[in-house]
Amino acid sequence: MSAAFDRLDPRSDGVALTSSGEARDFFELLKPRVMSLVIVTALAGMATAPGSVHPVIALASLLAIAVGAGASGCLNMWYDADIDALMSRTAKRPIPSGRILPSEALAFGLTLSIGSVLVLGLVANLLAAGMLAFTIFFYAVVYSMWLKRWTPQNIVIGGAAGAFPPMIGEAVVTGDFGMHSLVLFAIIFLWTPPHFWALALVKSADYARAGIPMLPNVAGPAATRRQIVAYSLVMAPVAVLPALMGFGGWLYLVVSVVTGLMMIGLALRVLVRTEGEPAKKAAYALFGFSILYLFLLFAVLLVENGLGLKWPLPVYYTLGGSMPLAEGALELFRALPKVLG
Repeated sequence: MSAAFDRLDPRSDGVALTSSGEARDFFELLKPRVMSLVIVTALAGMATAPGSVHPVIALASLLAIAVGAGASGCLNMWYDADIDALMSRTAKRPIPSGRILPSEALAFGLTLSIGSVLVLGLVANLLAAGMLAFTIFFYAVVYSMWLKRWTPQNIVIGGAAGAFPPMIGEAVVTGDFGMHSLVLFAIIFLWTPPHFWALALVKSADYARAGIPMLPNVAGPAATRRQIVAYSLVMAPVAVLPALMGFGGWLYLVVSVVTGLMMIGLALRVLVRTEGEPAKKAAYALFGFSILYLFLLFAVLLVENGLGLKWPLPVYYTLGGSMPLAEGALELFRALPKVLG
């Protein structure tokens, strides 16, 4: 851990006494694009949770979750400043570009981390606050300080941090979490590898220069492409589960199936286009669409459940509901002659 404290700028004696950057520089430390996805996924977790919560509590909780996500991003940027300076994609971030002192970023991240957890505990409940604290710790310490620089499976294991917001959202509403948010967790968890490995295929030289063991640099591009396809093939049907479990409606079913097939198609294109500019364009296309894919899934869930615009499937069952899925499938089979006749 001493290496982490070496990142404190000696000019400030380990304490941020003055600000060297503007407000927008500190905002950039929060990784606002990541925060926007966290907001949508956490909101979806709240909206699909059984029960309800006062709008003021929901808004305050959402703000705390978003700030907590930003705080973990800030701590990640603080710790990664040395390798960020070596990569073209990240060299212009506030710390490696010299706009923010490392000690300022550390103080900012720790303050927001503690504040967000305390606020969530006060306005919601201890479970939600504890889950937020664990998420921040997992991303800032387990992923950033250990997994990222140690294993090519870094983003697979570390992806759990980005998958927790729906569970935190459900915990805000119910004080617990169940199958709804666990399925949403699984969708994000399975989405993470294809998303980041697509970028890693294009930026493999950057990662190699920084000494980060991303899968394309360790197992090779061909193995990475196969893994992208494998994860996409598993993720797409899992993403349909909310409709089959009853907390997603017809609109969600259509969107999840269509966009899931598009994800698989783009993954297959990455698999077959292996050389030159076509390979680069295929990887970028998958990376870009994957962001839209995840946003659409959770935005539709949010619209259907949060705004009461859900048209449920004629027959749907929750896990642990009154009728097992197999029994329901049998009923549908028995009804087919009437439907076809």
